[in-house]
Amino acid sequence: MSENSAAPGTPPGTAPGPQPEPIRFFGTTWVDHDGGYGLRRAGVAVGSLAAAVAACFVLRFAYEGLEIAEVGGFVGVLVIAMFSICSAIAFRKTWEGFGARPKDPSREDALRGLKSIGFIGSLLAYFVRSLTEAPGEKLRRAEYEKARAQFEKRRSTRTGNPAARKTSGRKRPKRG
Repeated sequence: MSENSAAPGTPPGTAPGPQPEPIRFFGTTWVDHDGGYGLRRAGVAVGSLAAAVAACFVLRFAYEGLEIAEVGGFVGVLVIAMFSICSAIAFRKTWEGFGARPKDPSREDALRGLKSIGFIGSLLAYFVRSLTEAPGEKLRRAEYEKARAQFEKRRSTRTGNPAARKTSGRKRPKRG
């Protein structure tokens, strides 16, 4: 968030203060729930569920390919277990990401491959969260409100023009 930029929907320079962080597919419409926010949430929910269903069909075709290749039952069980476990982990990590910033970004980078394999879990987490709010809205709203409160607190402690303050014991020469 930038400290000296205008709030969304206001012309630049009219309302100084922190700027809300945009959310993918929502921009800054999550702040006031305007600009088609409800339709965007519905679209994200439907889109993520449709993508998860399509991904399940793709995985089914891949599994059928394994059956056609006659690789054996053990490999089929391993593939199903791998996608199930990775999807569960991806769901959990994606869900946690909606509520808090990662404490260790390097660990998140290390889990990127696992989350890619379990992409269905991430899509389902996105779907479930979009039923109640924009994914990540709660976290960004808390950060935004905290930044606004800090800005207002700093702003209220400043009074008057600092250039017009009198210095102790010294008089300024008059300009003529």
